[in-house]
Amino acid sequence: MKTPTPHPLTLQRLLILHSDYVNDLHRRPPETRGTYERTLREFMRWVRNEPEMAYTVRDIERYKRHLLSKRKLSPVSVTMYLSSVRKFFDFLMKKGALADNPARAVKGGSPHVSLTRKSISHQEVLALLQAIERSDEIGYRDYAVVKLMVGCGLSEIELIRADIGDLKRKRGSTLIALQGKGMKAKEMVVTLSHDAQEALKSYLLYRGSAKDSEPLFMSAGNRTRGQRMTSRGLRERINFYLTKAGVKNGEARRITALSLRNTAITMMIRQGADTEEIKKRFRIVKDATVKLYQSMNND
Repeated sequence: MKTPTPHPLTLQRLLILHSDYVNDLHRRPPETRGTYERTLREFMRWVRNEPEMAYTVRDIERYKRHLLSKRKLSPVSVTMYLSSVRKFFDFLMKKGALADNPARAVKGGSPHVSLTRKSISHQEVLALLQAIERSDEIGYRDYAVVKLMVGCGLSEIELIRADIGDLKRKRGSTLIALQGKGMKAKEMVVTLSHDAQEALKSYLLYRGSAKDSEPLFMSAGNRTRGQRMTSRGLRERINFYLTKAGVKNGEARRITALSLRNTAITMMIRQGADTEEIKKRFRIVKDATVKLYQSMNND
């Protein structure tokens, strides 16, 4: 039996289905939901100005050109933005609004040929730390976050998923159990550097008594106090200090919170660590990823 052709997908119906899709995303982890909502928002803005939109491969290719030329996104970001459209269109197919998914025929950005985020120098790290005023809970928290990212190479997702109970003491050192991207449990354990231990200790002392089940890094805003810090909130704080310290220096897109982890990896490479050491220390799966970092430091 031939599948009936779906009715034309009007803008009004698309907006309703988009609202349904966003509600459906609430079953996903907060950080995943936030990424899908943010990246798909750009497509919804774009499609409002496309009265001839027919949901074809050619239309999605035009959207891709918009991301690259008008929005000037990196190839990696374009891949992520197109992925969110692809998943949304899968949802539209399930709802009978589309017969097929044209986004699946459009490839993402070009392959990685360089790091999309730059590392920063030792002097810039010092300037960044000096820009953080440790006079209140926010200052102590943000200082500890930077120390953990630069000194231990922890990622955004690892930091915001961490709980106080994930910290353990062993033979005079502080260890933390981590749940990275794509992991379902806190399977990795990292020993914190002395500086990171001290920064974290000062923050927790300032915060006062807390239960093991509480987030390690909490929001300190009036409306969100006590809630787990979000990826977006963490990035905004780091970007604030990077700007305040004069580290961004006109490269807002290439120097971000991710630059701090990149800096930790770069430092270890320059100290002579081999590929296996880097993979283990920074929870990296692919050799190719480490080789990319190594190639960027062979100058």
